[in-house]
Amino acid sequence: MTPGLGFERVAAEFVARLGPVRLRTLAQRIAKGWPRPAIPESVPVPGFADAARAVLAAQQAAAIPNGEAAAYLRGVADGYAQHAEKVHVESVWSGPSSHPVPVRATAQVLVEVVEEASHELLMMTYSARPYAPVLDALNGAVKRGVAVTVVVETLQGAGSALGGLEPAAAFASVKGLQLWHWPSGGRAEQGAKMHAKLAVADRRVLLVSSANLTQSGVSRNIEAGLLVHGGTAPVRAAEHVAELRAAGVLERLR
Repeated sequence: MTPGLGFERVAAEFVARLGPVRLRTLAQRIAKGWPRPAIPESVPVPGFADAARAVLAAQQAAAIPNGEAAAYLRGVADGYAQHAEKVHVESVWSGPSSHPVPVRATAQVLVEVVEEASHELLMMTYSARPYAPVLDALNGAVKRGVAVTVVVETLQGAGSALGGLEPAAAFASVKGLQLWHWPSGGRAEQGAKMHAKLAVADRRVLLVSSANLTQSGVSRNIEAGLLVHGGTAPVRAAEHVAELRAAGVLERLR
């Protein structure tokens, strides 16, 4: 079966965003001949409805019968599941290198993660300052259609721990990027901070690090992190933040 490039693309985007289990669910609904308007609303998971509508529209545009479409989607889900089981983990460091022990540099890895994203990129940082290589990569991601979300701390949320400009100001040159924050009024305990530092590309690559998105954090300080390709960790990280956004714990920063 040759489903067509449009259908192939949206199927790949669906499984990368929502995982093989939900793609199999969509395939089941299609195979059973569910009414088309009912399918997108049948799974109460953030992002399912929009992704399902895109798949159904591509199927209709390519005139693919339900049986063939469902079979292809199951194949994509199975292939993705098998690939996701292969997990590769590397250590990532900022600061001075030790020549006898080769390690990946935080600055380069962070840029690579941004450049790997094809449709979705999530970043979180406590402090932030303009860092040209990352900003260039983020602008490139937005231009190729990647939905870029960055969660930052605010000066109000940090109290006296941060000074200078708002961390969000570091991203002012990236048009089309969405900024989110954890409102101070929604924090159960006084002094709680939005202290996470991570980057997730397409829910398949995850960088977790002690490094803030600053020149010092990604290059000068001694900072440590892990780069994870595959497995459930990238998916779970992105899903957790998506749920925090959906629940109103995190809010858009205007």
